Amino acid sequence: MTLRTQATASTPHANPAKHVPTGTGTAYWGPGGLMTFLITSKESGGAIFVSEISVAPGRGTVPHIHRQEDESFRLLEGTLTMQVGGNTITASAGDFILLPRGIAHSFKNTGDREAKALVIITPGGLEGYFAEVFEPATNHSAVPPSDTKEMMDRARAVAPRYGLELLPPA
Repeated sequence: MTLRTQATASTPHANPAKHVPTGTGTAYWGPGGLMTFLITSKESGGAIFVSEISVAPGRGTVPHIHRQEDESFRLLEGTLTMQVGGNTITASAGDFILLPRGIAHSFKNTGDREAKALVIITPGGLEGYFAEVFEPATNHSAVPPSDTKEMMDRARAVAPRYGLELLPPA
C-alpha cells in the first residue's frame, strides 16, 4: 500500500458514496425540459452540483449569465445549439462545452429528437435556484409541460439571489 492509499484509507469521508439509478433522483420541469439532480452541493461539501437534463426538440433556455459558477455540458444524446458570448456552437453526442462564469449563454434543442446532457456546475449551490423556480417532476417520462408566465416571473425574482442575470431573448 502506498503512502497516498494509506492516508486515503484512514481518512473518514464527510460525504458518503452515492448511487442514482437511471430514472430516479429529484427532478424538476423547467424551460429547458427535465432536470434530474444527481449530486448536490450539500452532498459534495459545496464543491459541485451535477444534473442530467433532457431537452425536447425546440426547447431551451433564455440567455443568461452565471456570476458565481462555471457550467459544463457533456452532451450524451441529440443536438444542442448554444449561443455563447456572441458565438454559435452546435454540439452533438460526445461533445463537451465549458461555459466560464461571466459569459452570456443559452441553448436550444435544434434537432428532431430529445437531447440529453450531463451538466456540471462548480462550485455547487445553483440547485437551490432550480428547486425554487422549476416545477417538481413526479413522472420523469411525462410530456414536458409548457413554460408558464408564473415560472418566468419566479425566475426573474429569484435569479439575483443566486448570482444569475436573465437576459432578454436574442
